[in-house]
Amino acid sequence: MAIPIIKTWMRYFSKDNDEGLGSSYERILVNNLLQELIKEFGITSILEVPVFGFTGISGINSMGLAKMGLKICLVDNNPERITFIKNIWQETTLKADIFCCDSFSELPFSENSFDLSWNYASLWFVDDLTNFLNELNRLTTKLIVIFVPNRTGLGYLSQKYFSGAEFVKYLNEKAIIPKNIIRIMNKNQWKLVRRGFIDNPPWPDIGMSKHEFLKLFGLSFLIKTEKESKARNCILDYYKGIDPDFKNRMLKHNWFEKIAPTFIKFFWAHHKYLIFRKT
Repeated sequence: MAIPIIKTWMRYFSKDNDEGLGSSYERILVNNLLQELIKEFGITSILEVPVFGFTGISGINSMGLAKMGLKICLVDNNPERITFIKNIWQETTLKADIFCCDSFSELPFSENSFDLSWNYASLWFVDDLTNFLNELNRLTTKLIVIFVPNRTGLGYLSQKYFSGAEFVKYLNEKAIIPKNIIRIMNKNQWKLVRRGFIDNPPWPDIGMSKHEFLKLFGLSFLIKTEKESKARNCILDYYKGIDPDFKNRMLKHNWFEKIAPTFIKFFWAHHKYLIFRKT
């Protein structure tokens, strides 16, 4: 959920880079889907914009794709965050071109520069959805993939309620409504070829650590041991080759995602995805 990350994004660049189980799990699921598309459509160049959108370390969504040896380009609009993002990439052997742009409607790239453009839970930071999607249309040749929060999910609805006036102040909810995105993409001759729910773990969409969530309701005693309450989840170790089993550990939680019917995901899934192909 975006409200917490607006206020706390910097802390995820701290020394231990602990993102928690939820963010770690969804990163693996999202990269799995993108990697399938990359192999299917012969993708070699990727633009991720905006890169800031959900709880966790900003600007590392595409690291899993960089491991495949692809050309990666990232764009954000916060100079301070860009510095942190560049530093975190330099800690790995992975490569990406990283840009800071004031406006997401005017990106500094020539036409048809990328095979695939994508973003994850970040469109509500885009001021003008039409201009932004027009820009992706100008830059992209094969696929545009957009992930948005599931607005019918119980987690989304509860966080929206508790966020109150801040939700309207900081976020453009109209930009994450699928029908708005689809309408603009269709006008630009992009066909929606696939859509669905993603990020369906067996825990709710709480937008905070498990320990913080239980503490909020006076249930800290459910964290049985100090080791469990301080368990570290850092996907950067996986990208650096320090923790090669990280992906397998995350996918152990994938059982609910595989068996849950669509009507359950409608209320439980944390995100949706939309895949568009140029017609």
